[in-house]
Amino acid sequence: MTEEQELSVPHADGSNKLFDWLAGMRADHPVWQEGDGPYHIFRYADVQRVIADPEVFSNDTSRVLPHVKPLTEGHINAMDPPEHGKLRRLVNQAFTPHTVDKLEPRITAVTNELLAEVGSEQFDLVDVLTYPLPVIVISELLGIPASDRELFRKWADRFMNLSRPKDQKDVVANFQAATREMDEYLLEHCRERRSAPRNDLISKLATAEVDGERLSDHEVVKFAGILFLTGHLTTTLLIGNAVQCLDSAPESLAELRADRSLIPSAVEEVLRFRSPFTTVSRVTVTDVEVGGQVIPANRMVTPWVISANHDEAHFPDAGRFLIRRTPNRHVAFGRGGHFCVGAPLARLEARIALNALLDAFAELRVDRDAVIDYHARGMYGAKNLPVVARRA
Repeated sequence: MTEEQELSVPHADGSNKLFDWLAGMRADHPVWQEGDGPYHIFRYADVQRVIADPEVFSNDTSRVLPHVKPLTEGHINAMDPPEHGKLRRLVNQAFTPHTVDKLEPRITAVTNELLAEVGSEQFDLVDVLTYPLPVIVISELLGIPASDRELFRKWADRFMNLSRPKDQKDVVANFQAATREMDEYLLEHCRERRSAPRNDLISKLATAEVDGERLSDHEVVKFAGILFLTGHLTTTLLIGNAVQCLDSAPESLAELRADRSLIPSAVEEVLRFRSPFTTVSRVTVTDVEVGGQVIPANRMVTPWVISANHDEAHFPDAGRFLIRRTPNRHVAFGRGGHFCVGAPLARLEARIALNALLDAFAELRVDRDAVIDYHARGMYGAKNLPVVARRA
């Protein structure tokens, strides 16, 4: 077996294979170039530096992949300062902590309604809760009519089932084909809200101003689409990962049942232990040394946030799931200017969902005899999650 084969990235299939591989990379190959491709970064200190320093590590991947420019242009996650700062300030006006906090009663009601519809002791948790909950919440937050929610589910399925084309030139065409209907739908709502604003997120995005400037229609559509597609997926993965973590740590599950005040801490430990997204992408602006290795300018860099979150040098007993862990400065939602704007909403939904699951079921366990399908590289979590439950 060649060294390249030994270092090939394993799938995040729910086993310890990925974690074992990451531990080996942190120890022996903290900075590793995958063939002639990207440089992978594995240690906490290095990952934190890369994701928080846009002057050296750009978010705009079109610098080296010009064919993706139609996808990155106007995309808040692909911008660098100062453009990113202006757009982020506009978005922050529409996505305030107060906006999120006001959603708690509605999220609780939706969660309880979804769980009340469960009529069997065996069901797929993704189908009944972890998928529909964030779709409903984000649709209502954006101001999407309830009658159109099924459209968003169709578009989300289309996005999640995108395959990686063999020819990179097909990336843009495939993505645009998958999101065209959604973009046209959001554009129609954006234009409508400009003339007749309502009390919803699309209206706030369409009317927010910084220094007399507003978001363009294109920017509103881009951000609303990002929030829907990545926001709902993050929460879906987070809640499913929480159930899997607790299933493998029954003593922690018993602690949560006895003391619900531990749920926020447990959610943070889930984010650390099974981070919804395993990696992010950056591009070097100049030659730079990372982990004792020089990475040339204009090269793709892949910081492994899930590896950083398992770094033994930063997290004692990093391989153990500990719901009382403190401090817990994981980087699951990033760090610095590109810290995930939807993080407060994902955390709130996860806390509510865990509380509701504990209220609804005296017993809840993963069906280990069932086949569980996991997402491909880049994400960590199950596409389906068969469980066995007993009502409280």
